[in-house]
Amino acid sequence: MASTETEEKALDPQTEEEQGDSFLDFLKELPILVVVAFGIALLIKTFLIQAFYIPSESMEPTLLEDDRVLVSKLSYKVGDPAYGDVIVFRSATQPVVAREDRGPVGNFIQSLKEALGLSSSEYDLIKRVIATEGQTVEVREGAVFVDGKKLSEPYRQDPEIALPDYGPKKIRNDEVFVMGDNRFNSTDSRSFGPIKEGAIVGRAFILIWPVDRVDWMGRF
Repeated sequence: MASTETEEKALDPQTEEEQGDSFLDFLKELPILVVVAFGIALLIKTFLIQAFYIPSESMEPTLLEDDRVLVSKLSYKVGDPAYGDVIVFRSATQPVVAREDRGPVGNFIQSLKEALGLSSSEYDLIKRVIATEGQTVEVREGAVFVDGKKLSEPYRQDPEIALPDYGPKKIRNDEVFVMGDNRFNSTDSRSFGPIKEGAIVGRAFILIWPVDRVDWMGRF
């Protein structure tokens, strides 16, 4: 028995040394693992799903400032935008906020934050689709009409407050008309006109933050 214990003790230093080598190998590989993980996150962001940070109050009460949603980039590869979709799109005019001169390192950090949904591009907006190609949108009598039919809009903030008149405006091919749910605090198609379908990043399909409000996002 004593001989066996002596052999086990003799093996212990070798085992600890092997564990130490494994830990050092892990530390050496860690930068590579981080780069690979970041690359995978960028690929997912580019082609499949992107986390999006809500920068303003324009979509209240559906989405609050600082909320985060996941946006599917495949939605309109197999289908078309439809009334009620909440979409992220790229502004065709100017940044939503002033672009900062971050430098190479700052741009890398910003890209990482965007991939993780901690921030959003200065050019990204999120609004709700109200009308699609071929339809006519109009605001009159304080309400929104599409092809002459009044929308009920259960998602709208302060639905009892009348909106200023707009239109009628017929939507051209490959365009959509978007509005924020918070109509009196939203810069949308009433200001910059319909947007090109090609500018759409994707459709928001789930609210992921904060955790007490996690919910699937239907059209309304």
